[in-house]
Amino acid sequence: MSARENILGRIRTLQRRTEIDGAAARVRAHIKAHALSPRPHVTGDLTALFSGNAVRLLSTVAEVQGMRDVPATAAAYLRAHNLPMQAVCWPEIAALGWAASGVQVESRPARESDLVGITGAFCAIAETGTLMTLSGVNTPPAASLLPETHIAVLKLSQIVPSMEEAWQRLRYTHGPEQFMPRAVNLISGPSRTADIEQTLTLGAHGPYRVHIIMVSEGE
Repeated sequence: MSARENILGRIRTLQRRTEIDGAAARVRAHIKAHALSPRPHVTGDLTALFSGNAVRLLSTVAEVQGMRDVPATAAAYLRAHNLPMQAVCWPEIAALGWAASGVQVESRPARESDLVGITGAFCAIAETGTLMTLSGVNTPPAASLLPETHIAVLKLSQIVPSMEEAWQRLRYTHGPEQFMPRAVNLISGPSRTADIEQTLTLGAHGPYRVHIIMVSEGE
């Protein structure tokens, strides 16, 4: 029994109530069901909607057919912007096979000196153009937060209509039998601030650049 249930149980005992009344039971059932609140209905092509909103947030977007195309696409982006050809990445990204791309990758959390980080994503929100990532041993958040350039690899099947579906997916994959992640990061384009004289400055608290490689198929 949790401390909360223990306290509530003692209160019910003092009130001579041995069972939870019907209203409380209905509230618990509603919370457990995670019913979605009323919200604007997101319709149409989720891929196009996400891509358009991501670009409006100053991210850049490329689309490839398969995961095998990711290394060459990432390398082309780095060369086009005269960026370093070294990167840190998540373990799942390191397994893609980077030898022929010209990009040297290391699977580890980022350090202050790392300029490029390559990650996957837990999901993406079409309504806002936002990436959702989860902290974990194999998904260190530093790879997307510390480097000046963040390249995110996103499968089209990971795009959901709105924020509510993103949280539903999180609850489903990290349900009551599993541990929830310690942190959930929502990435809406490059880091920015307008605190100083209302002038927009990129890279103030994170990456200057966010490049999203959208993968049409899983292989």
